[in-house]
Order: sequence, then C-alpha cells, then structure tokens
Amino acid sequence: MYSMTSLRSAAANFQSPLLPTATAIHPEILTTMDRLDEIAPRFFLQQGQIDILKSPKEFYSVLKSKILQAKTRVFLASLYIGKTEVELIDCIRTALRVNPSLKVSLLTDALRGTREAPNKCSASLMSELSEEFADRVEIRLFHTPNLYGLSRLIIPKRINEGWGLQHMKLYGFDDEVILSGANLSNDYFTNRQDRYYFFKCSQITEYYKKLFDAVSSLSYLLIPDRSSSGFRLQWPATNRAPEPTKRALKYMQDATKLLVPLLRPSQSMSSGRVGLNDSLNMTVVYPISQMTPLLSPNVSTEFLAIQRLLNIMKLDGVSWMFTAGYFNIYSSYRDMLLNSNTKDGVVVTAAPEANGFYESAGISKYLPQAYTLLAKNFVQDVNKRHKSSFIHLLEWKNGVLNQPGGWTYHAKGIWIATPNAVEPCITVVGSSNFTRRSQRLDLESGAIVITRDAELQRQMNDEVNNLKTFATEMKEKDFDRHDRKVGWGVKIALYILGGML
Repeated sequence: MYSMTSLRSAAANFQSPLLPTATAIHPEILTTMDRLDEIAPRFFLQQGQIDILKSPKEFYSVLKSKILQAKTRVFLASLYIGKTEVELIDCIRTALRVNPSLKVSLLTDALRGTREAPNKCSASLMSELSEEFADRVEIRLFHTPNLYGLSRLIIPKRINEGWGLQHMKLYGFDDEVILSGANLSNDYFTNRQDRYYFFKCSQITEYYKKLFDAVSSLSYLLIPDRSSSGFRLQWPATNRAPEPTKRALKYMQDATKLLVPLLRPSQSMSSGRVGLNDSLNMTVVYPISQMTPLLSPNVSTEFLAIQRLLNIMKLDGVSWMFTAGYFNIYSSYRDMLLNSNTKDGVVVTAAPEANGFYESAGISKYLPQAYTLLAKNFVQDVNKRHKSSFIHLLEWKNGVLNQPGGWTYHAKGIWIATPNAVEPCITVVGSSNFTRRSQRLDLESGAIVITRDAELQRQMNDEVNNLKTFATEMKEKDFDRHDRKVGWGVKIALYILGGML
C-alpha cells in the first residue's frame, strides 16, 4: 500500500502517458483518489497485473484453464450455475481428482438456484460435487433477508427474485481473480457479451476471498440429499448470523458487524505505508461493493464511490462511456451523465433483440419495451439540454436472440478519459447494472481502476471499441417507429415496478 503523498510526488516528478501533452496526472484525478480513500480499500498494481478478456469464449477458456491449474483453492461467486453446465462441473471434478490439496467453494443465490426444484436445477447439479468431495467442496446459497414470513410462502418462484439476489461475480483461483458481470451458464460462454477483468495480484484476490467468505458465512449450506430433489439447505451453527428468513433484523445487525471492516478502508491503509515506486505504469484499484440488504446502517461503498468518480465529468472536455445491458440508470448517476461537460459522452445499451428477456415467457417479455422507453426518455432529456452533439445513445445488436447467430448484450461499466486524452484512464468493472435495484436489493461487487499504465489504457480503449462494434446510434425519431411503440400497460408497470428492474 502506498500513501497519497508518495503518489503526488511521483506525479510531480514524472511525465504521465495519460495526456498527449505529457503533463502530470490531472489534479482532478488526485482529488478524486483522495475522496475514494475515505470510502473504500485500495491496492496498487504494476504493469502486467491486469488482463482484459474480450469475448465469452475467451472468458470460458481462461475459467476452465485456471480451475484445472489451481493448486490450493478455487472460489466462484455467481448468481447461478446453469443447470446444464455439466462440462464446467466436470472441469471442477477433474481438478479435484488431479490435485488432492485443492479446495473448492461455490456461492450462488438460493432463489435463482432452486427455482426449478424438485426438477433439475442449479442446486441439484452442484450437489453432485458436494456429494463426491464432501471434505473439499463447500457450496453456499445466499437468501435475501428482504423476503421472509408470509411473503416468502405466497410469492411465486418466477418473480420472488424481485426482492433481491446474490449478484456478485467473483471467480478466483489461488492468487488470481476475475471480476465480471457474467454468470456461469452456456450463453455467457458463447453468445452473451459481457466484461471480464483478470487480476493477477495475490492481495486483491485475498481481499475478494475474504468478502466471498463473509457472504458465505451468511448463507445456507447445500447438503446432498437423494431422498428429495437431490439437495437440502441447512443453516450451520457456525454461521455468523441467524437465518434471514426467521430473524431478518438480527441477521442484518450481525451481517453489518461482519462486513463493515471489509467494505471500508482500514486504519493500516491510512498510515505507515511503503513509499510509491518511481513507476509510470502504476495502477490503483478500489474494490467497491453494494450490500444494502445486509447492512444497517447502510455503509455500502459502490454508490458513494461512483458518485465521487462521476464528479470528474464536470471537467470541460472530459470524454466518457457508460454501458448497461438493462438500461435503468440510477437517477443520480443519470443526472451526472446528462449534466457532464463532455466533448464526447456515449451510452451503449442492448437493443430489444439483444435483451435477454426478448420474447421470453410471461410478464418478463415486456421488459425490453420497458428498457426501450427508458432509453427514449434519456435521449429526450439529452435533447432538452441541447447536448445531442456531445452525448449519444447507441443500441447494441448482433443478430436476434433465439435465432441462429443471435447474441445478447450484458456488459456494464464506466470509462473516463481526462480532457485532451485519447484513451480512458479510469474504468468501473463488476456485477452492478447501476440501477435502483443494484443499489437497494442485490449484492454487488466490483472495482474502480485508475491507471497511468499506457498498455492497460490501450487495452481499455480496445475494450470500448470492441463494445461499440455492433452498436448503432439512436435518435429520438428512431423511437417513434411502429416497432418501437410502447403501450400504456408497460408504462404503468414500469412506474410501479421500476425499482425491481
């Protein structure tokens, strides 16, 4: 860990590759880092410790390769593991058989993971590993404390996840970890575009493992049980809180005590740190998480940190890109994007045909229309501010979902380039969709990455260009086409249920 004084010294003594004029690091970045230091832990990395993966295929290949190479531990946190992901389960099984020292920990969501039970589901697939390697595999399923009592019994499984989910995507192997928005199922391995940051840093990996372990200790343990649907959920006596479905308030109180030391900066980070190496390739990483359902009071770091970060957009001439597959930006973020003094602001979101709910069954089939309405409203607000020359909304479409060659879009993130810079030097990566739901209902974890590493900046710029490849700008008139009309029923539902999207 390094002090901000050392960082300022390095900035003063060396020319930065951030700006083409080779001036020092922009002072607004240093100010922002001062503010982030008050909110979240931080880690300093050198060149080569972050790789940006580009495609679902590459993500899956690296995931399997790293599982097979792991020596001591594999920990995977995801919303769910697809109920047909036999190949992935076999990969984990092979790694366990080859290496008797390996231990595997899985963390998914209880509502999503058991939705199809007693039929084949994510939980029953995972239970096969737990049964075969009882002493080396631990599987945990998080259940939101927002859903308990009578509501838990009467709300249908199809919609009960609207009350909150385990949404973190952390994929760790020994001393390396991937932060992503991708779940562990076939579409995320083949034709669903997301983001994937591979950190080769033992300190960062250990941090996310501690966060993983904390949430696991607040979750149900999956027990193989051939007499029922293949599994049962048990609340171990060693857990750090009572069951969320029985004593929700006490559960939150205990969870808060456990999580606060992990989410906030520690005393050791603010004093007595080693001086910064004289390096132009330094990168700073701030882990940020939103754990609202677990905290009382809510001391989550994602919302506060991103608000601080977006203040950079007040600079004249700053450029940025924001993306979310599900376009329902949290209101304060939305206002900061619209009010930015940008020379080039870009929003990328999924076209209806690239939305994972396109032509789905039940009420969810109307979700693409709801997101279309929100995108139209954003473009209208851009026009009202006379910023249509500077802020652009693009829709991503690569074929049509459920047709041959059709992809879906699930990427989310923020990139910022300081005035006069060609390439971004800041990004936000992780599980959050930056929605009201992300802030209030789900467990989210990610990172803010700030770099003066020219190679990493190039990778970040390539990532931006890759995500724009299948994106087309939408003007206000484009939303008036017949195929983009949104009915009053969707508008009313969006007003009522917008916080769950």
